[in-house]
Amino acid sequence: MQKLPVPQSAQAPADAFTGSVLHEALRGPMEGSRLAMAHIHFAPGARTHWHTHPRGQTLYGTAGVGLVVTRAGDVQTLEPGRTAWIPPLDEHWHGAMAGTRMAHIAAQEADEDGETVTWLEPVTDEEFARANEAAQVN
Repeated sequence: MQKLPVPQSAQAPADAFTGSVLHEALRGPMEGSRLAMAHIHFAPGARTHWHTHPRGQTLYGTAGVGLVVTRAGDVQTLEPGRTAWIPPLDEHWHGAMAGTRMAHIAAQEADEDGETVTWLEPVTDEEFARANEAAQVN
C-alpha cells in the first residue's frame, strides 16, 4: 500500500478557470493506475473553461449547487451526494451557480500519453447566464 501525501490547496490556474477556484490534488496517475482525482472548490459564479477528458470524467458534488454543461446545451445541476458522468471527449464545463459556492470531487483517467484533460476556451458570461437560467427552470 502506498501512503499518499496530504492534499495541498492551491489557486486554480487562470488559463483553465474563471473566478476564484481552489484546487486540491487528491492523487495523480501512478504506476498501475491511470486515475487522477481532485477536490475543487468554486466561489459563486466561478467555473472551468470548456474542456474534454480522453477517458471521460466523473464528478461527485460535495457542497453547494453547481452546473455541469455540455457543448450540446445539456445542463445538469450538481448538489452534495449527486454524481455526474461526462463521456470521453465530450466538450463541457462545470462550476458554481451565480448565487452559491460549490465543491466537487473530480475523477478522470489518463490516456496512454498521461494526459487527463484538454483545456479549450473560457466560458463566456452569456453562456454562463444561459446555463444558470436553464438550471432554474428545470
